[in-house]
Amino acid sequence: MSAKDKDCSYHGKRRRIFFRRVIGCILTFLLLVLIVIFLIWAILRPSKPSFILRDTTLYVFNASIPNFVTSSFQVTIASRNPNDRIGIFYDRLDVYASYRNQQITLMTALPPTYQDHNENNVWSPFIYGNMCPVAPDNFEYLGEEQSAGTVFLTIRIDGRVRFKVGTFVSKRYHLFVRCPAFLTFGSQNNGIIVGANAIKFQFVTRCSVSL
Repeated sequence: MSAKDKDCSYHGKRRRIFFRRVIGCILTFLLLVLIVIFLIWAILRPSKPSFILRDTTLYVFNASIPNFVTSSFQVTIASRNPNDRIGIFYDRLDVYASYRNQQITLMTALPPTYQDHNENNVWSPFIYGNMCPVAPDNFEYLGEEQSAGTVFLTIRIDGRVRFKVGTFVSKRYHLFVRCPAFLTFGSQNNGIIVGANAIKFQFVTRCSVSL
């Protein structure tokens, strides 16, 4: 091997060593950044937002046609971010009503919003459904409850949220919110008449929240 070949081989090895060190430093730096983010996330321990169903205003609730329900509500829902240093992005929130785990209204989308730490938000969406099908067994239970004067519904929110710690934003989490709502009819009616055909039920009911 000539001196020129040896020199080229020597410089080639040095370049390879240099590149390996650069790549090693980059990977080490990225690993340290991930460890720091994980430690911050673990120390702060983000808490789930809390939700409260404040009231439900009933405009229409008609179950006179077998296995179909027509309804119209306005609900007031309050949310609080209990974290001291963590913000919450609500990327998607869909509100609807269900009876015995069966959806009986269309979904109403709430506008995307950011909730700062220890901040409260209040929404008052309308939810409705025209001739929504109901399973025969559920419709039978619904008729019995309505005849007795009390119907138990669930106001649900399905959505996607992200948590923000400083400049770090987490992945999206699926949010499930379930709020019990009791509607009363006939002699059992304890709502407040707020219009010609509207009855307002005030609850201040805590909702279950899961991610």
